[in-house]
Amino acid sequence: MNNSITIVGYVGQNPKSVSFGDTGNKVVKFSVAVKEFSSNSDENKTMWLDVDAWNGLGERVLNTITKGREVVVQGRLALSTYNKEVNGAKVEMTKPVIKLTSFHLCGKKPASNDDAQVEQTEPKSAKKSRLSAVTN
Repeated sequence: MNNSITIVGYVGQNPKSVSFGDTGNKVVKFSVAVKEFSSNSDENKTMWLDVDAWNGLGERVLNTITKGREVVVQGRLALSTYNKEVNGAKVEMTKPVIKLTSFHLCGKKPASNDDAQVEQTEPKSAKKSRLSAVTN
């Protein structure tokens, strides 16, 4: 049996990078909001899932994923263990984390001033040639 999960949701915060100096590895972390299913539509709740992207895939995440962006996330489900202080005592906590294997951007790209400037400065002939390359 294969451990695989695919979700569609919205990114909650801009991804954050964590580097490990001893190994040179880097993990990029972000969370995705998904609607929790309920047969009673009045009770739909938002569930937050943490996602970890390692090394090169993490770089791609940093370059393309932003807060509010709709994404399809594919990966494998893992458990992350961490310590948390509860009433003065350290308690070991466990939570599910998606170890990212691939992602796809969905929906419209959030509007930014940089995009507007690119659209205005790009010649119309470049737009037409790019469109014909896509349709051919």
